[in-house]
Amino acid sequence: MDPQTVLCPNSACPASGQVGKGNVGVHSVKERRYKCHVCGKTFAETKGTLFYRLRTAKDLVVTVVTLLAYGCPVQAVVAAFGLDERTMLSWQARSGKQCQRVHEHWVEQPRDLGQVQADEIRAKIQGGILWMAMAVQVQTRLWLGGVLSTARDMQLIVALIQKVRHSALCRPLLFCVDGCPAYVRAIRHVFREPIRNGKRGRRALRPWDGISIAQVVKQYAHKHVVAVTRRIVQGTRAQIEALLRTTQGGGLINTAYIERLNATFRSRITAYAVVRALIRRGRALARQTTTLHDAMYLVGMVYNFCTYHKSLRVPLYLPNDRRRWLRRTPAIAAGITDHLWTVHELLSFRVPPPPWKPSKRRGRPSNATKALVAQWCS
Repeated sequence: MDPQTVLCPNSACPASGQVGKGNVGVHSVKERRYKCHVCGKTFAETKGTLFYRLRTAKDLVVTVVTLLAYGCPVQAVVAAFGLDERTMLSWQARSGKQCQRVHEHWVEQPRDLGQVQADEIRAKIQGGILWMAMAVQVQTRLWLGGVLSTARDMQLIVALIQKVRHSALCRPLLFCVDGCPAYVRAIRHVFREPIRNGKRGRRALRPWDGISIAQVVKQYAHKHVVAVTRRIVQGTRAQIEALLRTTQGGGLINTAYIERLNATFRSRITAYAVVRALIRRGRALARQTTTLHDAMYLVGMVYNFCTYHKSLRVPLYLPNDRRRWLRRTPAIAAGITDHLWTVHELLSFRVPPPPWKPSKRRGRPSNATKALVAQWCS
């Protein structure tokens, strides 16, 4: 047990989220508990991770979750390990929520995206249809997130574009989407910022500079693509060609990267109630939206952090004209991490709580509050 690598999970503690500041000590080696000397709270070693209050061995949980993340059917895992399906569903739900917290902490941070492609997957559920809208950064193949809805409408697309907005810096950005008209309206609606004029009332909104939108419209006949139309909705052709050279090495406007990611999700999301729910001609249906939501984040974060992508490898030139390939995951290519994460590392990562803020009270803060702010908020 190393208290220097553990943070206090109590959001009301002034030292919450601080690592290596000496505020955390070992409370019980036998029970593997720590204690924060600032707030006086004790907490388990697994607090804030998937393994919190689980009595099953960690290795078994990691093995089962890894199999689920790579598309192994639940029935096969049940037969191999002798587990109950409800237990595995619980592990999948916990892992999905853990992956969502890690995604919000690491992926939904502003960065230069360059080019983003977005698309939707149609899934069958009991009583209707469910749509899964997702986005990917082309240059790094980083999965930016997904949204679920029972209708392919403006609300679904706006929620997806808002996730992209959380991960975007105000830089030149190209959106490549299909012919759905909601994308154009959603991008223009979300990528705006208020103008500071020093006056009272609602501020005017100004659209971002350098936003380009291109659409790829496919025409089908007898379930085969017979024609492809590429059109520029916003931006100039010179700007779009420059972004295409930077992000994908040139070529035509396309949605091939998000379609390839859709194929990965269709092949991997096969757990229990979502067995083959994303496969076009499958018979099984997804019974609960939350199950599909958890499976989506589990597959997406394993794809981002725990899977090498062949197209992301870069050459390393050695003496005597030798060459080696440096393999990278989407998270490594995006600069989020510098190594391949294991599934155990992903499931055991502790997302720090938001920074502590003193409670607002009338009058001047006390000397004790000033001392806490100076010590932990500086």
